Parts: sequence; C-alpha cells; structure tokens
Amino acid sequence: MNAQLSRDVEIDPQHAALLFIDVQNYCAGPDGSEYAHMSLEAREEKLGFFFRTMRETAVPNMQSLQVACRRAKIEVLYTVIENMTQDGRDRSLDYKISGLDVPKGSWDAKVIDAIAPTSDEMVFPKTSSSVFISTNLNYVLRNLGVRSLIISGILTDQCIDSAVRDACDLGYLVTTVTDACATLSQDRHDWSLRNAAGYSRQRRTAEIVSEIARLVP
Repeated sequence: MNAQLSRDVEIDPQHAALLFIDVQNYCAGPDGSEYAHMSLEAREEKLGFFFRTMRETAVPNMQSLQVACRRAKIEVLYTVIENMTQDGRDRSLDYKISGLDVPKGSWDAKVIDAIAPTSDEMVFPKTSSSVFISTNLNYVLRNLGVRSLIISGILTDQCIDSAVRDACDLGYLVTTVTDACATLSQDRHDWSLRNAAGYSRQRRTAEIVSEIARLVP
C-alpha cells in the first residue's frame, strides 16, 4: 500500500505535535477535586488501578515523551478541563450532567507538576470530551503546519478516544501512545485501544522515543 494511504506512517518531526489530554490536578491524582466527595476506601476501590497506573507507568512515560519532543523541537501542547467562567455556566450539557466543574484559573485546572508546560507551550481549556469540539485546537494545529499528531493522557476510553477519532476525521495522522494513556481498568483501556485501532497508529512510549531520536539526530 502507498505510504500516503496508510495510517502506519512514522511521524514527520517538522510537522508534528505532542498533545497531552486532561493530565491535570482535577482528575490525574487522588488529591483532585473530582474525587473530593469520595472516601479513601471508595477511592481505592474504584480508582486504585488508575492511580497506580498513572504513578508507575503513564506519567513517567509522559515525561519521556515530553523530553524527547522538546529536544526534537516538536511542539508540545496540553488540554485541560476548565470552565471559561467561575460558575461553569459555559459548560456543555454533558459536562453539567456529569458534574465536571473546574473553575477558570483554579488549581484543579493546572497541568500536573510532573509534566508542567513551559511558559511558551500552549494549553487549551475545554468543556467537552473531544478537545476539537470546544477549542480552536484544529485552527492552531493548521497554523503550526501539523500533520502528525501524537496523543497521550486520560482517560483512554473517553477523552482520548474522542480526540483520536476527531483528529482522524480532520485529516491528521494520529499516533496513540498506548502506555502513556490510562483509564479506570485494564479491561477498559485494552477494549478502547482495540476499538480505536482503525483511527490511529498505536505505539508504546519506547518506540516513539526511539523513532524521534532516529528521525531527529
């Protein structure tokens, strides 16, 4: 098959970007406000797998991706759940029903310290599952000349899945970094990746870091 008609295409470093989705204080760790209503026991029962995966695997892999892309001068972008208002009146109906409420400028809206943006890296506040629905990300990616989009973050079967599908439909060559994403169970993670295999290339962190190093000496 002609490589131009395949999803299994290596990134083009000069036209690539790394996008971290929702790796923020609100929902990426046990101290986030999304979990404030839960007891410690309930948190461990429902979210223990997720927190362990983030701590032991996903976040360290995100750090490796971030370092590799910064060294290669590949644009690093972030999206966070964050209202445009304090009271959240601008949120989508789905976010209101789901109770996702992150006030503008709050601690919860900040990217976690482990992969904190530099002063010149862009952060896109969103109030929808897909970042492409409630932000101007597509416009900015076009301005940057991005064709290869590397995606990492949370949750695999929710906002990652939505972004991957929309990015594919918008004409990007998407790479999902499978061990730099996380969700609430291994089964949910694996099921989502199987279901989305037709929309993106799927690779592990070590493969992408090696690919970047080879393509950008």
